[in-house]
Amino acid sequence: MSVDSASSVSVVSTSGVPGRAPTWLRAIFMANLVAQTGIVLTGGLVRLTGSGLGCPTWPQCAAGSYVPTAEQEQAWHKYVEFGNRTLTFLLGVLAIAAIVGAIGWNYRNRQRTGVSRRPIVWLAAVPLLGTLAQAVLGGITVLTGLNPISVSTHFLLSAILIALTLLLVVRANETGDEPLTVLVHPAIRTLSRVMVVIGLIVLVLGTFVTGSGPHSGDAAVDHRLPFDVRTVSWLHADAVLLFIGLMVGMLVALTVTSAPRTSVRRAWILVGVSLAQGFVGYLQYFTGVPWLLVLAHLAGACAVWIALICLHLSMRKRGEVSVS
Repeated sequence: MSVDSASSVSVVSTSGVPGRAPTWLRAIFMANLVAQTGIVLTGGLVRLTGSGLGCPTWPQCAAGSYVPTAEQEQAWHKYVEFGNRTLTFLLGVLAIAAIVGAIGWNYRNRQRTGVSRRPIVWLAAVPLLGTLAQAVLGGITVLTGLNPISVSTHFLLSAILIALTLLLVVRANETGDEPLTVLVHPAIRTLSRVMVVIGLIVLVLGTFVTGSGPHSGDAAVDHRLPFDVRTVSWLHADAVLLFIGLMVGMLVALTVTSAPRTSVRRAWILVGVSLAQGFVGYLQYFTGVPWLLVLAHLAGACAVWIALICLHLSMRKRGEVSVS
């Protein structure tokens, strides 16, 4: 299939094609994506308000209690930390619903059509496995007194889980798993992969900046990452500028090759979100990193990451296709 004709590709349902997941299951998958993103923001709120030890024990919040108690000395911080733990519980419920729903639907679908969509089942297991890993990592974070390496790993693991859960949402909306049809020129596809790698590097450097500064975990914790905040901030900004340059190149390449309109639209969305994120980043740096702006920057990081993965996934299609 030529690149020029790729923009007119449309998905069709034919006899024997397993078809996309039902609406109720796709809603569960989407709820998992929202919750995975939400846990990043509540975790950031814990970190930025110095509430990381609001519940000083794990898995209990206080000695002998899984919920905050009036006797605790952590004031309102205990409720911030407990709220984050509660969302983790909700995330666990949604994760179980995702894997159970995927297994049940795939079984019925295989019985009806004779075709199994096993990749959906494997991807549906990611939220549950990720939630369990995050729970263990959360315990390690508390037990190590909010070590910034552990705190940063929390966020990076969440970024990976967001990407895989987003892939689950996209795959569930497709009509099948084979064949795989690439909708853009191979060079553009390669550029997209490079952008995902650079985007991940930007996130890693962002955790270095935060872990080296005043919001590394808790006001009472002395240890920070052994980096100069200004130096790692410059490195982070340089990586962002490289990412923006690649993003502009991607937009031009998509335009001149008559790529699918969806990819062009998502590229523009990525440009807009990235520019807004860059503005917030510089604003927080020159205003002394107030925690509200840091939280906004964290939300922006999630938005950029999601927009980047959405752009990358728009360049291919799985399932039966036809050219109109």
